[in-house]
Amino acid sequence: MLPMKRPRLTRVQALPDYRLALTFIDGQQLTLDLTHDLQAYPGLQPLHGDAFNGVELGDDGWSVEWPELDIQIGADTLYLDALAQNASDENTRIFIDWRARTGLPLNQAAEALGVSTRSISRYSSGREAVPRSLALACLGWDFLQQQTNQQRAAEENGRYVVTRKP
Repeated sequence: MLPMKRPRLTRVQALPDYRLALTFIDGQQLTLDLTHDLQAYPGLQPLHGDAFNGVELGDDGWSVEWPELDIQIGADTLYLDALAQNASDENTRIFIDWRARTGLPLNQAAEALGVSTRSISRYSSGREAVPRSLALACLGWDFLQQQTNQQRAAEENGRYVVTRKP
C-alpha cells in the first residue's frame, strides 16, 4: 500500500443516487453521497439526472470532473467528505467535518484546538477515533467564530482571549 500524504485518486465510478465510488492511491475505497451537495450548491445543479454518470478522473487523479459541464471537485475535498460520511463514530464525524469546513492547515488547526500537529494529522486520516473532548473543542471553535463574526478568528495565533466579568 502506498503512503498518501495528499489524497489522490486512482479510480472513480458513478453509483446510483448521486454517489461516487472512490479509490485512492493508498488502496482505500470510500463511497461518497453527493445528494446534499447537489441540492445545496448551485454550481453542482447541472449534475442532476444522467449528467452525473459522466464523471471522470481529472488532473492525474487530483480531482474528479464532469468535462462536458466544466465541473471539478478536488480529491482532498472528496476524501475529507467521504471520511466524514463513513466515520464510525460521531466525534470523528464532527472533527473531520470541521477540518473540511475550516480549511485550516494542520499547524493552525492544532493551535486552534490546543493539541499537537501530530494529533491533528492522526485524527484527520479517520483511522483513529477522535476523543469527545476534541469534538467538543471543534464545536466550541465554531461557536466562537459565530460570536466574533470574524471568519477564522484563531488563524493568526490560534489563541483566544477570555474576558472574565468582574
